[in-house]
Amino acid sequence: MKKLINLCLILTAMFVTTSCKDYLDQVPDDVITIDKIFQSKVNTDRFLANIYNTLPNEHAQRFVGTTNSGPWNAASDDSEYTWDFNYANNMNRSVWANTDGTVAGYWTNYYRGIRNASYFMANIDGANASEVTDLMKTTYKAEARALRALYYFFLVRMYGAVPLIGDQVLDLDAPIEDLKLSRTPFDECIAFIVSELDIAYNDLPYLPANDEFGRITKGIVKAYKAQALLLQASPLFNGNPDYASVANRDGTPLYSQSVDVAKWTEAANAAKAFLDEFVPNYYDLYTVTNADPFQAAYLACRNVMTVDWNKEWIFARSNSGNNMQYDRTPKHVGFPSAAQGGGAHGATQSIVDAYYMRNGLPIENAASGYVSSGFVSFRAPFDVANRTTYAAYTNREPRFYVGITYNGAYWLNQANSSTAVVSNFNYNGNSGRVQSTSDVTPTGYTVRKNVAANNNNRGALLLRLANVYLDYAEALNESSPGNADILRYLNLIRTRAGVPVLGSTGIPVPASQEAMREAIRRERRVELSFESVRYFDTRRWKIAATTDNGPIYGLNLQGDGDAFYQRTVIENRIFRANRDYLFPIPNNEILKNENLVQNPGW
Repeated sequence: MKKLINLCLILTAMFVTTSCKDYLDQVPDDVITIDKIFQSKVNTDRFLANIYNTLPNEHAQRFVGTTNSGPWNAASDDSEYTWDFNYANNMNRSVWANTDGTVAGYWTNYYRGIRNASYFMANIDGANASEVTDLMKTTYKAEARALRALYYFFLVRMYGAVPLIGDQVLDLDAPIEDLKLSRTPFDECIAFIVSELDIAYNDLPYLPANDEFGRITKGIVKAYKAQALLLQASPLFNGNPDYASVANRDGTPLYSQSVDVAKWTEAANAAKAFLDEFVPNYYDLYTVTNADPFQAAYLACRNVMTVDWNKEWIFARSNSGNNMQYDRTPKHVGFPSAAQGGGAHGATQSIVDAYYMRNGLPIENAASGYVSSGFVSFRAPFDVANRTTYAAYTNREPRFYVGITYNGAYWLNQANSSTAVVSNFNYNGNSGRVQSTSDVTPTGYTVRKNVAANNNNRGALLLRLANVYLDYAEALNESSPGNADILRYLNLIRTRAGVPVLGSTGIPVPASQEAMREAIRRERRVELSFESVRYFDTRRWKIAATTDNGPIYGLNLQGDGDAFYQRTVIENRIFRANRDYLFPIPNNEILKNENLVQNPGW
């Protein structure tokens, strides 16, 4: 039976002794002090669980910043929130600021997790030997070390070069000058992250301790090592001339100005080392057996997200609730409450158009068979019957039906309704603007991926094997174009997705490094859609000034019938290339520490 690590929050950043309500009902004579934390296994485990609690919960992206949830999906060109309070809308309009609490929250929370991890590592060896064995101490310390490295990775992915504290547990009573740290050059940050992950690897198990899924293992640290090296190799940080002038007060440059292909080689080697060691014995692509190959592919691509802790999952945050279920479930006025939601997380026309046709060709290819208008009788893989369907949504690849709820789509949870629950986004439809101005799609579609048939609490997936396959293919194409493994791993993804492989009849293998690069990027976008990947991809590739700037399209939410399907600008986004690739360092940190330089444009 799979158990999940309990993310009970028991300590704040500075080890204040207040606790979870279900942990201790403390009275003045029974306050747990820091020297008692390591005197029992229960308290030691809860301290470690508190460090895990810093992990982001990406199921909570409606409320950006809650448990470190990000704006990643709706701040990319894949989706949009109707709700104006969602912080992604600030970013899309480029009205976010270095004084915003959301910006500061990540910085504060991740450094809090880093400090807690360092304190744990410094003190775990002194834990009560009668309750915490030497093996536990060694494993726990490795878990804390790995988590600390991950929090640094999450920081550099957002802010770029950040101050490294290393093993220090900064004394809050130290002179203020001792706390005024400068930013560490980016390459040194990555080197530290990689080194710490390598050290942690030595003392971690291959499988979670006591079958507590959500705990750090050897595979997790090796996969994130490849992620960190891929980030370092990418154009945003690998010889980016836009950052030539970014330096500390003493003149130390924070970003290398030499494009180094060897960084791509390192990233490729790290990904391949992971694959060689862990696949298929510990991780493998999730598949489903079905007599209909198309249905099998659809179910595999759908269920890989909703079946907790399946073999493809490398890392996830346990006990994560399911806030996004409401965001992605259309309003469905007139149907049972179990089938109703807010439906305010909409997919853009851009991602709708990115999915291939069933024959594996992109819709812009004249041979694809794509029809952009009109209606036909069609049965989707999630449906029980044929329905009159807009032609643009027919004969698409399986991942399209996993990712997108379109007008006229049969819903995933019929909730024992006496009539079929079918999403209608027309102005006067059951999920249209006539029903609400807030609980309504902003685009004419809603995101369907990762919506289960029920609203059960489950893990929030952070990294799966398909991501590593695509990381490897990308790094290899940049370091060793033409290498046979590029095509091999791309086609493994396409095969599981039920899409004809590159090199099959009518689908030629991309003939150049540039063409293969575009093929890999499109495959990443489709396979990893709505998984908090696209935001970081467009930034590390330095293409966000194109993808996230200008008009974003959806459908005509004021229309009924044919008028609804009119391609319509739903937002004009603003992306300032001179600043918006990185989060700003929080302004209050800059004011407190004159050694901390700000990111460009902020």
